[in-house]
Amino acid sequence: MPQEITALFEGSYSVDVTKKFIPFDASVHNKADRPASLFIHVQPFLIKTETELLVLDTGLGYNNAAGDMILHQNIIKAGYKPDDVSKVLMTHLHFDHSGGMVYNREGKLELSFPNAEYVVQRGEWETAYSGQSKSYRTEIFDVLQRSGQLHLVDGSGTLTHEISYELTGGHCEFHQVFHIKTANNHCFMGGDILPEPQQLLKKFAAKYDFDGRKALDLRLQYGEKAVEQNWVCLFYHSDNKAYSKVRKNETGFYFEAV
Repeated sequence: MPQEITALFEGSYSVDVTKKFIPFDASVHNKADRPASLFIHVQPFLIKTETELLVLDTGLGYNNAAGDMILHQNIIKAGYKPDDVSKVLMTHLHFDHSGGMVYNREGKLELSFPNAEYVVQRGEWETAYSGQSKSYRTEIFDVLQRSGQLHLVDGSGTLTHEISYELTGGHCEFHQVFHIKTANNHCFMGGDILPEPQQLLKKFAAKYDFDGRKALDLRLQYGEKAVEQNWVCLFYHSDNKAYSKVRKNETGFYFEAV
């Protein structure tokens, strides 16, 4: 039987000021050869609820060596088809989260999930088209805009009895997070507010955030709520724990496998 939560690991990459994401394999590549770079891991998520098949953020949209889209292949391995996806929930539209919203089919960009509704914060959508950041690729969004499958939301609210969203800001001005209730869990998708478990252990304000102090405060607030309410947290940029429950003792946060 397919899993309720599946991490769709797309790979590890370096990125520098050019905003180009280059595959990075620690067994063959040297970080010293890529100065002034961030090294990140990218993993969207697939969640099956009672009524929906959800994709949460879409990765870079890169292909494997055989020319197949990695995201599509990971969904197939999980026991589903891309056409089965009912909603795509976007925390924000930076390229490492939105590249897989579309794919190249015989030289033409098409929606990666043709039967899905794509949920995006209205302010983030408008920011993406403002032309003020290299983090956005508007040719991707043009495809979605023409499709009629874009669902713009404002602020915080509820999509269904299983899915709610919160406008957070922090990482970017109109970043949002999602809460998904499955048969067994309350899943929390923190996007780049809580991208990896280590960020609950190392308290720092990141320079790459729109508002680093706010992002830090939110991260710690969500960590406390995750403990209190027994959430399963999804870590989009984690190098080891794709998702886990968050616990706390006298020494601080720790993590429990699901």
